[in-house]
Amino acid sequence: MSRIKGRFDSLAAAGRKALIPYITAGDPSLEVTLGLMHEMAAAGADVIELGVPFSDPQADGPTIQRASERALARGTSLARILETVTRFRTRDATTPVVLMGYVNPVEAMGYDQFATRAAAAGVDGVLLVDLPPEESRSFVDKLLSAGLDPIYLLSPTTTDARIGEIAKLAHGYVYYVSLTGVTGAKHLQVGDVSSRMALLRKHLTVPIGVGFGIRDAASASAIAQVADAVVIGSRIVEEIEGSIPGQEAANVGVFLREIRKAIDAVPVAGRA
Repeated sequence: MSRIKGRFDSLAAAGRKALIPYITAGDPSLEVTLGLMHEMAAAGADVIELGVPFSDPQADGPTIQRASERALARGTSLARILETVTRFRTRDATTPVVLMGYVNPVEAMGYDQFATRAAAAGVDGVLLVDLPPEESRSFVDKLLSAGLDPIYLLSPTTTDARIGEIAKLAHGYVYYVSLTGVTGAKHLQVGDVSSRMALLRKHLTVPIGVGFGIRDAASASAIAQVADAVVIGSRIVEEIEGSIPGQEAANVGVFLREIRKAIDAVPVAGRA
Protein backbone atom coordinates (compact mmCIF):
# COMPACT_ATOMS: atom_id res chain seq x y z
CA MET A 1 0.00 0.00 0.00
CA SER A 2 1.34 3.43 -0.92
CA ARG A 3 1.85 6.10 1.73
CA ILE A 4 -0.83 8.20 0.01
CA LYS A 5 -3.48 5.47 0.12
CA GLY A 6 -2.52 4.63 3.67
CA ARG A 7 -2.93 8.25 4.73
CA PHE A 8 -6.34 8.63 3.09
CA ASP A 9 -7.52 5.30 4.54
CA SER A 10 -6.48 6.44 8.01
CA LEU A 11 -8.25 9.76 7.57
CA ALA A 12 -11.42 8.08 6.36
CA ALA A 13 -11.39 5.72 9.36
CA ALA A 14 -11.04 8.73 11.65
CA GLY A 15 -13.74 10.74 9.85
CA ARG A 16 -11.32 13.49 8.80
CA LYS A 17 -10.54 15.34 5.60
CA ALA A 18 -7.05 15.76 4.18
CA LEU A 19 -5.04 18.98 4.09
CA ILE A 20 -2.66 19.16 1.12
CA PRO A 21 -0.43 22.26 1.02
CA TYR A 22 1.66 23.13 -2.04
CA ILE A 23 4.96 25.00 -2.13
CA THR A 24 7.41 25.63 -4.94
CA ALA A 25 10.60 23.71 -4.18
CA GLY A 26 13.61 25.99 -3.96
CA ASP A 27 11.67 29.15 -3.14
CA PRO A 28 13.44 30.96 -1.62
CA SER A 29 15.99 28.12 -1.26
CA LEU A 30 16.01 24.35 -0.94
CA GLU A 31 17.19 24.67 2.66
CA VAL A 32 14.11 26.73 3.46
CA THR A 33 11.98 24.23 1.52
CA LEU A 34 13.20 21.43 3.78
CA GLY A 35 12.27 23.40 6.87
CA LEU A 36 8.90 24.26 5.37
CA MET A 37 8.17 20.59 4.69
CA HIS A 38 8.81 19.62 8.29
CA GLU A 39 6.79 22.57 9.61
CA MET A 40 3.85 21.80 7.31
CA ALA A 41 3.80 18.20 8.49
CA ALA A 42 3.87 19.38 12.12
CA ALA A 43 1.03 21.81 11.38
CA GLY A 44 -1.24 19.04 10.13
CA ALA A 45 -0.44 18.54 6.45
CA ASP A 46 -1.52 15.08 5.32
CA VAL A 47 0.21 15.19 1.94
CA ILE A 48 2.84 17.70 0.77
CA GLU A 49 2.88 18.81 -2.85
CA LEU A 50 6.27 20.04 -4.01
CA GLY A 51 6.21 22.14 -7.15
CA VAL A 52 9.09 21.50 -9.55
CA PRO A 53 9.98 24.95 -10.96
CA PHE A 54 9.90 25.32 -14.72
CA SER A 55 10.78 28.25 -16.96
CA ASP A 56 7.42 28.23 -18.78
CA PRO A 57 4.75 27.39 -16.18
CA GLN A 58 1.70 28.01 -18.38
CA ALA A 59 -0.84 26.66 -15.89
CA ASP A 60 0.36 28.89 -13.07
CA GLY A 61 -0.59 32.43 -12.18
CA PRO A 62 1.77 35.27 -11.28
CA THR A 63 2.38 34.16 -7.68
CA ILE A 64 3.71 30.71 -8.54
CA GLN A 65 5.43 32.01 -11.67
CA ARG A 66 7.45 34.37 -9.46
CA ALA A 67 8.22 31.52 -7.08
CA SER A 68 9.48 29.40 -9.99
CA GLU A 69 11.67 32.27 -11.19
CA ARG A 70 13.19 32.72 -7.72
CA ALA A 71 13.80 28.98 -7.37
CA LEU A 72 15.43 28.64 -10.78
CA ALA A 73 17.61 31.67 -10.08
CA ARG A 74 18.93 29.82 -7.02
CA GLY A 75 19.88 26.81 -9.13
CA THR A 76 16.98 24.56 -8.19
CA SER A 77 16.78 21.45 -10.34
CA LEU A 78 14.78 18.24 -10.32
CA ALA A 79 17.84 16.32 -9.13
CA ARG A 80 18.38 18.71 -6.22
CA ILE A 81 14.69 18.51 -5.29
CA LEU A 82 14.98 14.73 -5.08
CA GLU A 83 17.98 15.19 -2.80
CA THR A 84 15.84 17.43 -0.58
CA VAL A 85 13.13 14.78 -0.37
CA THR A 86 15.80 12.26 0.64
CA ARG A 87 16.86 14.61 3.45
CA PHE A 88 13.21 15.06 4.50
CA ARG A 89 12.85 11.29 4.80
CA THR A 90 15.64 11.07 7.38
CA ARG A 91 13.24 12.65 9.89
CA ASP A 92 9.80 11.95 8.40
CA ALA A 93 9.04 8.51 7.03
CA THR A 94 5.25 8.86 7.03
CA THR A 95 4.09 12.11 5.37
CA PRO A 96 3.39 11.49 1.66
CA VAL A 97 5.20 13.73 -0.83
CA VAL A 98 3.92 14.45 -4.34
CA LEU A 99 5.96 16.15 -7.04
CA MET A 100 3.85 18.50 -9.16
CA GLY A 101 5.08 20.14 -12.32
CA TYR A 102 5.59 19.87 -16.05
CA VAL A 103 6.81 17.15 -18.38
CA ASN A 104 9.98 18.89 -19.56
CA PRO A 105 12.21 18.41 -16.45
CA VAL A 106 11.13 14.77 -16.17
CA GLU A 107 11.72 14.15 -19.86
CA ALA A 108 15.17 15.75 -19.57
CA MET A 109 16.09 13.37 -16.74
CA GLY A 110 14.58 10.41 -18.57
CA TYR A 111 11.31 8.74 -17.58
CA ASP A 112 12.91 5.51 -16.34
CA GLN A 113 15.64 7.27 -14.40
CA PHE A 114 13.14 9.72 -12.92
CA ALA A 115 10.84 6.96 -11.66
CA THR A 116 13.75 5.07 -10.12
CA ARG A 117 15.33 8.11 -8.48
CA ALA A 118 12.03 9.56 -7.24
CA ALA A 119 11.07 6.29 -5.58
CA ALA A 120 14.52 5.95 -4.02
CA ALA A 121 14.28 9.51 -2.65
CA GLY A 122 10.95 8.80 -0.95
CA VAL A 123 8.54 10.49 -3.35
CA ASP A 124 5.05 8.96 -3.30
CA GLY A 125 3.19 10.50 -6.23
CA VAL A 126 3.69 12.49 -9.42
CA LEU A 127 1.38 15.02 -11.06
CA LEU A 128 2.42 16.42 -14.45
CA VAL A 129 -0.05 19.09 -15.48
CA ASP A 130 0.76 18.98 -19.20
CA LEU A 131 0.77 15.20 -19.69
CA PRO A 132 -2.69 14.14 -20.90
CA PRO A 133 -3.97 10.67 -20.02
CA GLU A 134 -3.98 9.60 -23.67
CA GLU A 135 -0.21 10.07 -23.81
CA SER A 136 0.69 8.90 -20.32
CA ARG A 137 0.04 5.16 -20.24
CA SER A 138 3.67 4.17 -20.69
CA PHE A 139 4.76 6.66 -18.02
CA VAL A 140 2.04 5.44 -15.66
CA ASP A 141 3.38 1.90 -16.00
CA LYS A 142 6.87 3.12 -15.08
CA LEU A 143 5.53 5.00 -12.05
CA LEU A 144 3.47 2.08 -10.79
CA SER A 145 6.38 -0.32 -11.27
CA ALA A 146 8.47 1.99 -9.06
CA GLY A 147 5.72 2.22 -6.42
CA LEU A 148 4.70 5.78 -7.30
CA ASP A 149 1.12 7.01 -7.64
CA PRO A 150 0.19 8.79 -10.89
CA ILE A 151 -2.07 11.73 -9.99
CA TYR A 152 -4.19 13.69 -12.43
CA LEU A 153 -5.91 17.05 -12.67
CA LEU A 154 -9.60 17.42 -13.42
CA SER A 155 -11.39 20.69 -14.15
CA PRO A 156 -14.93 22.01 -14.64
CA THR A 157 -14.48 21.51 -18.39
CA THR A 158 -13.22 17.90 -18.25
CA THR A 159 -15.54 15.73 -20.33
CA ASP A 160 -17.16 12.53 -19.10
CA ALA A 161 -15.01 10.56 -21.53
CA ARG A 162 -11.82 12.12 -20.18
CA ILE A 163 -12.94 11.53 -16.59
CA GLY A 164 -13.43 7.88 -17.48
CA GLU A 165 -9.91 7.66 -18.92
CA ILE A 166 -8.41 9.29 -15.85
CA ALA A 167 -10.38 6.97 -13.58
CA LYS A 168 -8.56 4.02 -15.16
CA LEU A 169 -5.12 5.54 -14.56
CA ALA A 170 -5.29 7.61 -11.36
CA HIS A 171 -3.94 6.34 -8.05
CA GLY A 172 -3.64 8.06 -4.69
CA TYR A 173 -6.07 10.89 -5.37
CA VAL A 174 -7.17 13.25 -8.12
CA TYR A 175 -6.81 17.01 -7.95
CA TYR A 176 -9.96 18.82 -9.03
CA VAL A 177 -9.25 22.36 -10.17
CA SER A 178 -12.30 24.26 -8.97
CA LEU A 179 -11.92 27.09 -11.48
CA THR A 180 -10.93 27.48 -15.09
CA GLY A 181 -7.79 29.56 -15.62
CA VAL A 182 -4.44 29.67 -13.85
CA THR A 183 -3.45 29.16 -10.23
CA GLY A 184 -4.15 31.95 -7.77
CA ALA A 185 -7.74 32.69 -8.80
CA LYS A 186 -9.90 34.03 -5.99
CA HIS A 187 -13.55 33.60 -7.04
CA LEU A 188 -14.35 30.18 -5.59
CA GLN A 189 -17.92 28.96 -6.11
CA VAL A 190 -18.56 26.19 -3.60
CA GLY A 191 -21.98 25.36 -5.01
CA ASP A 192 -20.47 24.63 -8.42
CA VAL A 193 -17.81 22.44 -6.82
CA SER A 194 -20.41 20.50 -4.86
CA SER A 195 -22.45 19.77 -8.00
CA ARG A 196 -19.36 18.61 -9.83
CA MET A 197 -18.34 16.27 -7.01
CA ALA A 198 -21.49 14.22 -7.47
CA LEU A 199 -20.60 13.57 -11.10
CA LEU A 200 -16.95 12.80 -10.41
CA ARG A 201 -17.78 10.28 -7.70
CA LYS A 202 -19.78 8.26 -10.24
CA HIS A 203 -16.53 7.59 -12.10
CA LEU A 204 -13.76 7.74 -9.50
CA THR A 205 -12.84 5.40 -6.69
CA VAL A 206 -9.83 7.41 -5.47
CA PRO A 207 -10.23 10.41 -3.13
CA ILE A 208 -10.86 13.83 -4.64
CA GLY A 209 -8.87 16.87 -3.56
CA VAL A 210 -10.04 20.36 -4.51
CA GLY A 211 -7.79 23.34 -5.06
CA PHE A 212 -7.70 26.84 -6.65
CA GLY A 213 -9.39 29.73 -4.87
CA ILE A 214 -8.92 28.42 -1.32
CA ARG A 215 -7.33 31.24 0.62
CA ASP A 216 -8.56 31.16 4.21
CA ALA A 217 -10.23 29.10 6.91
CA ALA A 218 -13.73 29.86 5.65
CA SER A 219 -13.09 28.70 2.08
CA ALA A 220 -11.17 25.65 3.32
CA SER A 221 -14.06 24.71 5.60
CA ALA A 222 -16.55 25.07 2.76
CA ILE A 223 -14.53 22.81 0.46
CA ALA A 224 -13.96 20.24 3.22
CA GLN A 225 -17.71 19.77 3.35
CA VAL A 226 -17.82 18.44 -0.22
CA ALA A 227 -14.33 17.07 -1.01
CA ASP A 228 -11.98 14.51 0.48
CA ALA A 229 -9.05 16.92 0.60
CA VAL A 230 -8.37 20.64 0.60
CA VAL A 231 -5.44 21.73 -1.56
CA ILE A 232 -3.87 25.15 -0.94
CA GLY A 233 -1.05 26.54 -3.04
CA SER A 234 -0.89 30.17 -4.10
CA ARG A 235 -1.94 31.50 -0.71
CA ILE A 236 0.95 29.64 0.96
CA VAL A 237 3.41 30.79 -1.69
CA GLU A 238 2.25 34.37 -1.00
CA GLU A 239 2.95 33.83 2.70
CA ILE A 240 6.48 32.69 1.85
CA GLU A 241 7.00 35.57 -0.55
CA GLY A 242 5.94 38.12 2.03
CA SER A 243 7.91 36.68 4.94
CA ILE A 244 11.04 38.14 6.46
CA PRO A 245 13.93 35.77 5.61
CA GLY A 246 14.10 33.07 8.24
CA GLN A 247 10.42 33.42 9.20
CA GLU A 248 8.91 31.52 6.24
CA ALA A 249 8.31 28.22 8.04
CA ALA A 250 6.93 29.83 11.19
CA ASN A 251 4.47 31.98 9.21
CA VAL A 252 3.30 29.11 7.05
CA GLY A 253 2.91 26.96 10.16
CA VAL A 254 0.61 29.52 11.80
CA PHE A 255 -1.49 29.78 8.65
CA LEU A 256 -1.81 26.02 8.18
CA ARG A 257 -2.79 25.42 11.79
CA GLU A 258 -5.74 27.77 11.27
CA ILE A 259 -6.72 25.85 8.14
CA ARG A 260 -6.31 22.50 9.89
CA LYS A 261 -8.55 23.63 12.72
CA ALA A 262 -11.22 24.82 10.28
CA ILE A 263 -11.17 21.57 8.32
CA ASP A 264 -11.37 19.42 11.45
CA ALA A 265 -14.39 21.40 12.64
CA VAL A 266 -16.41 20.30 9.60
CA PRO A 267 -19.03 17.67 10.53
CA VAL A 268 -18.25 14.38 8.77
CA ALA A 269 -20.59 11.41 8.62
CA GLY A 270 -19.51 8.78 11.10
CA ARG A 271 -17.40 11.13 13.19
CA ALA A 272 -18.49 11.68 16.76
